[in-house]
Amino acid sequence: MQSESRLIDLVFPGETNHHGTLFGGSALSYMDKLAYIIATRHGHCDFVTASCEKIDFAAPARLSQIVEVTGRILRAGRRSLNVEIDLMAEDVLTGERHLCSRGGFNMVTADPTQTVPPLPPAPPQAPADGAVRMIELVFPDQSSHRQVLFGGYALAVMGKAAFVAATRLCRKTVVMAASSRMNFTAPVHVGEIMELIAAVSTVGRSSMTVSVTAWGENLQTGERWPAANGSFVMVAVDGEGKAIHIGHRS
Repeated sequence: MQSESRLIDLVFPGETNHHGTLFGGSALSYMDKLAYIIATRHGHCDFVTASCEKIDFAAPARLSQIVEVTGRILRAGRRSLNVEIDLMAEDVLTGERHLCSRGGFNMVTADPTQTVPPLPPAPPQAPADGAVRMIELVFPDQSSHRQVLFGGYALAVMGKAAFVAATRLCRKTVVMAASSRMNFTAPVHVGEIMELIAAVSTVGRSSMTVSVTAWGENLQTGERWPAANGSFVMVAVDGEGKAIHIGHRS
């Protein structure tokens, strides 16, 4: 049974308009990317977006907020899937979440000889263990001439996962203070995904150690393998960049 597909990112200045909110086109890009991943994970073949159903923009995602994109398959045809996608925004300091956008994406197999398998029964609810789970699709501009994901880009994505995990624990501004030894055990190629699992392992007065594991996955076959692991020390800081006490979190 496939695990839930989830994209998590941060709203940076380059993706915002003059109001400081996420461009609608950027939101659609996130949603369409996840629809592709969900469809390909299910059918184990290439899909293209045939059409989008009504896309509702209920509320904006603002600069520096976390955006979390989740989805589900609603219907399966012989060569097509209808995927519903939600985009949520989350305030990093308060944890307040709201729905920004919801829409349907009709995905069709790129190869006319391919057929889509029927939908399996709904999987059981995953346990809430507090870990951050997110996926990244590998594109050519993130890879070497051998079509392998750059180690530096993998580090950036793992650091982002560590930031989200640490922020969700303490709900304060956090920065990266150090990274421990990183192990790159197997490559991830263009067109494959990297799934990251980040969890806070230790908590000090102002710092947290976040362990991050990255798994590679071939969307065509469903094969998964450990790709990288490491740990990051994240420190809570005030407006002047000085370390502050994390305090108790329930």
